[in-house]
Amino acid sequence: MGKICRKAVSCLMAALLAGSVSGCGGNSSSAAPSAGPESQAGSKTKTYSDFLTVDVFDTQANYQGTQSGWYGKIVKDKFNMELNIIAPNVAGGGDTLFKTRSAAGSLGDLIFLGSENGRLNDTAKAGLLLDLTDRVKDRENISTYPQALEMAKSLVDDGKLYAIPSQVSTQKATDPSEGVDLTYGPYIRWDYYQELGFPEIKSMDDLLPILKQMQEKHPQSDSGKKTYAFSLFKDWDGNMMCLGKNILACLYGYDENGFQLLSADGAKTQSIIDNDSYYIKGLEYFFKANQMGLVDPESTTQNYDTMYAKYQDGQVFYSPWPWLGQAAYNTNANKKAGKGFMLAPVQDQKIFSYGCSPSGNKYMVAVGSKAKDPDRMIDFIDWLYSPEGVELSCSQTSGSCGPKGLTWEMKDGKPVLTEFGKKAFAGEDVDIPAEYGSGKWKDGISQLNYQAVQSTDPDPNTGSAYNYTLWDSYLQDNKTALDTSWQGKMEAKTTLEYLKKNDGYAVSPGNAYVPEAAGSEIDTMRNQCKDIIIQNSWKMVFAKDQTEFDALLKNMQTTVKGLGYDKVLAFDQSVSDHLKAARDAAAKG
Repeated sequence: MGKICRKAVSCLMAALLAGSVSGCGGNSSSAAPSAGPESQAGSKTKTYSDFLTVDVFDTQANYQGTQSGWYGKIVKDKFNMELNIIAPNVAGGGDTLFKTRSAAGSLGDLIFLGSENGRLNDTAKAGLLLDLTDRVKDRENISTYPQALEMAKSLVDDGKLYAIPSQVSTQKATDPSEGVDLTYGPYIRWDYYQELGFPEIKSMDDLLPILKQMQEKHPQSDSGKKTYAFSLFKDWDGNMMCLGKNILACLYGYDENGFQLLSADGAKTQSIIDNDSYYIKGLEYFFKANQMGLVDPESTTQNYDTMYAKYQDGQVFYSPWPWLGQAAYNTNANKKAGKGFMLAPVQDQKIFSYGCSPSGNKYMVAVGSKAKDPDRMIDFIDWLYSPEGVELSCSQTSGSCGPKGLTWEMKDGKPVLTEFGKKAFAGEDVDIPAEYGSGKWKDGISQLNYQAVQSTDPDPNTGSAYNYTLWDSYLQDNKTALDTSWQGKMEAKTTLEYLKKNDGYAVSPGNAYVPEAAGSEIDTMRNQCKDIIIQNSWKMVFAKDQTEFDALLKNMQTTVKGLGYDKVLAFDQSVSDHLKAARDAAAKG
């Protein structure tokens, strides 16, 4: 995915460890430290005598500082190092931090970055990345994904390997990659919807008066604060206002490509500034909602974490992603009481879904050319792609199952969640046992926000998917008052089952296409245009009336046209043409 809105979905939108560490490296011996009671079973390990603080430049991370908690302990125990995460998202967004560190000659020891628009090639040519071509051949896990490695080589002029793609998969390109819930969807407070008698929702327009009724019946949150249908944030705005796109475009089969919206099959495009585009309709949707008093007035100033806390408190009734509202509010206690977020039955929805890709995703991990211990960095990356590494890559947007023995265990040959796991994955504030490092579960999850292998792929350690929500045991346990209410009304056990039965989603076939560099002229025009688009978009949402909304829209359209918008759009159209060809080819297998 692109930026997951959680930078793990594209908005670039979510997105989210029992295998081996192999290969050569300095400062090693035969003894292995313990990363937890069961994590070392059957693995080949080695130790590292010198402790390292590793600078991790991570463009999808939503946290800056030292990785702490249980994941930090595992990294320390296995690699004798700590991860110092440097996150552009937290440091103001944009490319400023990337440019500053590039000019200084080093991005970091470990680098997580997008490869699109020539970024991987440019970064490699600038001498900032280590050549991995001959260094990963003996790495047990990385070497099992040759298609992904060849794809990464094709993105640089010299044909060498500088990075490893994320979300590699063994599944078909036309299979949804997300699991039982897709990346996007209209998730609402189901208990309030049930209270209203399940009024019909033919389209998203029908949802606004329903949300207003919810607010009127429940004007205060669990702690007594004012409630809203929508609470927004700016952290993930890129070419446009992220949530302005998600509210409609992604629910009707489109995702972004530069200044375009592109349909899942690649056959149709929309310029985002056109009056009838799903993006402008999305802004008008929020404008109408704000006129009804449904939009949190703090939306323009708050960040993701502030907004997330409001979901936890029951202040917000609508979630554009399952991993937001459900993760924040669907605790075991709330679900047993029949309270929580579930997919709304919007009859005309065609939710955009990302297909699986054996070549992986355009987001990649690399080693800095000036890394203090490059072999240890490669060992760590290889571990990220091991079954254990994938299991432990839990993030706010990943369904990975976590540490064996803590969050899950094997029973009768099948993986099942422990009681701790059930509470942790339901968003409860649970304490980590001392042997796993103490602290809170949520504070210890991986802050890398990186999914090396598709979580819906089969885990060789269990025979089931890495994603615990796909386990038979998990689906059988979904019998709380909230689950049974939703399942009874929707006549399906899971979101994906419901959408399949009702032709409610559109898969974008996974493929290896990565756009070429646009060039400095296009990049400059794009940066100027997107600033105008984002600024006016937020003003349009909070316009005082329709007249002001229309005036802001016209001003935005006129201004960006004068800044070269059409020339940038022509480039984006060429990318869309290539994307369509790549999706068509992937769909045919």
